Amino acid sequence: MNVLSAEGLSKSFHETPLFTNLTIGLSANQKCALIAANGTGKTTLMKILAGTETPESGTVTVRSGYTVGYLSQQPEFNEELSVLDGLFKDENEVLKVIGDYEKAVALHADASVLQNLIEKIDALNGWTFEARVREVLGRLGIHDFDKKIKYLSGGQKKRLMLSKLLIEDPDILLLDEPTNHLDIEMIEWLENYLNGLNKAILIISHDRYFIDGVCSSIIELDNQKLFEYKGNYAYYLEKKTLREQVSESEIDKARNLYRRELEWMRKQPKARGTKQKAREDSFYETEKVAKQKKGDDKLNITLQMNRLGSKILEFEYISKAYNDKVLLKDFAYTFKRGERIGIVGKNGVGKTTLLNLVMGLDKPDAGKIKAGQTVVFGYFSQEKMILEEDKRVIDIVRDITDYVDLGGGNYMNVAQFLTKWNFPGSKQHTYVSKLSGGERSRLHLLTVLLKNPNFLILDEPTNDLDIVTLNTLEDFLMSYEGCMLLVTHDRYFMDKLVDHILVFEGDGKIKDINGNYTDYREQKEEEKKEAVKEKKEITDNSFSKNNQPKNKLTFKEKMEFETLEKEIEKLEAKKTELLTDMNSGNIAHDKLNAVSNEYLQVCNTIEEKTIRWLELSEFAR
Repeated sequence: MNVLSAEGLSKSFHETPLFTNLTIGLSANQKCALIAANGTGKTTLMKILAGTETPESGTVTVRSGYTVGYLSQQPEFNEELSVLDGLFKDENEVLKVIGDYEKAVALHADASVLQNLIEKIDALNGWTFEARVREVLGRLGIHDFDKKIKYLSGGQKKRLMLSKLLIEDPDILLLDEPTNHLDIEMIEWLENYLNGLNKAILIISHDRYFIDGVCSSIIELDNQKLFEYKGNYAYYLEKKTLREQVSESEIDKARNLYRRELEWMRKQPKARGTKQKAREDSFYETEKVAKQKKGDDKLNITLQMNRLGSKILEFEYISKAYNDKVLLKDFAYTFKRGERIGIVGKNGVGKTTLLNLVMGLDKPDAGKIKAGQTVVFGYFSQEKMILEEDKRVIDIVRDITDYVDLGGGNYMNVAQFLTKWNFPGSKQHTYVSKLSGGERSRLHLLTVLLKNPNFLILDEPTNDLDIVTLNTLEDFLMSYEGCMLLVTHDRYFMDKLVDHILVFEGDGKIKDINGNYTDYREQKEEEKKEAVKEKKEITDNSFSKNNQPKNKLTFKEKMEFETLEKEIEKLEAKKTELLTDMNSGNIAHDKLNAVSNEYLQVCNTIEEKTIRWLELSEFAR
C-alpha cells in the first residue's frame, strides 16, 4: 500500500509543459531514485510531492499518520538562529530536551543543570535518540553549534538541513541531491545509514554508486512521462535502451503513416462525416507520436586541443597553512603527459586549495609551482562560476567564439554546438537568470571547454549535472589527451576517469595511490586487516613474555570470548557465501540490493566483533 501517492499531476514552466497527467506512488520501505535530464521538471515534481509547490492539476495524498521530510537544493533557515537552535527548533518534546542538553554541554553548564536534563531524557527514554543525534552530527561534520546560520557556506547549510531531517526522522524522506557538498566518507556513511532505515525514500541524485547502494527501483521522468524500473542502475540502463529502441521504431512507423494520413487530410472536403471525423482524430494522435524526438541527439563533444609540450606541471615541495591548520607540507609531484589524477579527502583538508595554488589564485607559503609554456589551463569550479545573469545563453558562448574548432579542419557554428549540448533553439535565447542549476553548470562547463585547454582542473564538476550529461562528459574525458586534476565526491565518475589518486590525509600529508578510487578503498581494507593482524601478533607476543596476565577475565567475559570466536567463524562463512552469490549473476535484480545490504551488514558486524575479541584476548589465557 502506498504511503505517498500523486495522481494527474501537471505543471508548466513559462508556458512550457514540464509534465502532464503524471501518476506516482511510493510504498512503505520503498527506496527509489528519480532520474531525469536537467530542466525537465524532476525538482519541481519533488517539490509538489513535498507540498512546497502547487501543481496546475492533480492531487498528492499522504497516508494518515505519516510525516514527510524534504531536503531541497536550497535549504531555508532563519538565518539569525544559531546552528544548535536551527537543528532543535521543533515541537517534538524529546528533540527539544536533547537540544537543551546539547546546548548545556556546549556551554559547560552547572552539574545541577545537566543532571536535571539527564533525568528528563531518562524519563522520555531518549538516550537512543541522543546517540543517533551525536552520530549524525559527527558524521556530517556539524560541530560549531554557537555559530549563526547566516555565516555558514551553502554546503554547510545543506549538511545542516540533512542533519536536521535525519534527526527528526520523518516517515517519508524526499531528498534532492543529498550527496552534494558531502565528502566521500560522508557519502559512504549516509549510504549505509539510509540502507538501515525502514521507511519510504525518494532520492534525486546523479551519484550512480549511491543510487545502487540505496535504491531498489528507479523512476525516470522522460518526455513528460514516468517510467519505472525495478532494479539497480545497470538494470535501468539495459531496460531504458530497450525501451528507446522500441520507441524509435514506433516513431519511424508513425512518421510513415503520418505522411500518408497528411496527404489524405489535404484532399478531404471540410465537411466530414462520422467516419472521416474518427480518422481525423486518429491522424492527430499519429501526429503526436511522429513529431516526438528520437533518442539520437545525445551530446557529442569533440574539441580541438592546444598542443602540450614536454614540460607540463611541477610541484616543488610546496607548503600551505591557514593560521595553525596545515593543508600541504613539502608536497612534490611532476605531471606526465596524459595523466589524470583524482584528489580525495575530507572537506577542509586542502583539496580546493591545491587547485587554487595551481591557478595562481593563492600563493604557497614555501616551494614553487612551475607550469610549462604550452600549458593552457581550463578551470571548472562552481564556486568560481560567474555567468552574466542578463545575457542569453548564445551570447555567453559568442563572447568566446563564433565557430567551434572540432579538429581536422572541421568547424561548427555556435547554434549547432549548443544544440548538441542540449540547448535547443528556444533555450539558446533564454536569459541565464532563467536557467536551472544543472543548466548553469552545463553552460559553465561548456565555456571552459571552448577555450581548448590542454590541462583541465575540475572541482566538483558533477554537482547538479544530470546523468545524461555526466555520461557524455565521461566519454569526452576518457578520450581527452590532455592532463587532468579532478576533485569529486562522485566515486563512479572518478573510477572511470583517473589512473591514480592523491589522498589528502590531513595535517599536510598527501598519499599517492596507483589506481582509481575502488583500488584505493580495497587497499585501505587490506591495511585495516593488516593492522588487526599486527595488533593480535603484538598481543600474542606480550603474552609469551608474561605468562601471568595483569587481569583475568570474569566468567561472563570468558563465555563471551569463546562465543565470539564461533560467531566470527560463522560470519566469515556467511560473508563468503554472500560474495559468491553476488558474483554468480544468478540473483534476480530486485533481490540483488537486499543481498548487497546484508553483505555490508555482515562485514560491519565482523569488524565490531573482531575488535571486541581483541580486547578480551588481551586478558585471556
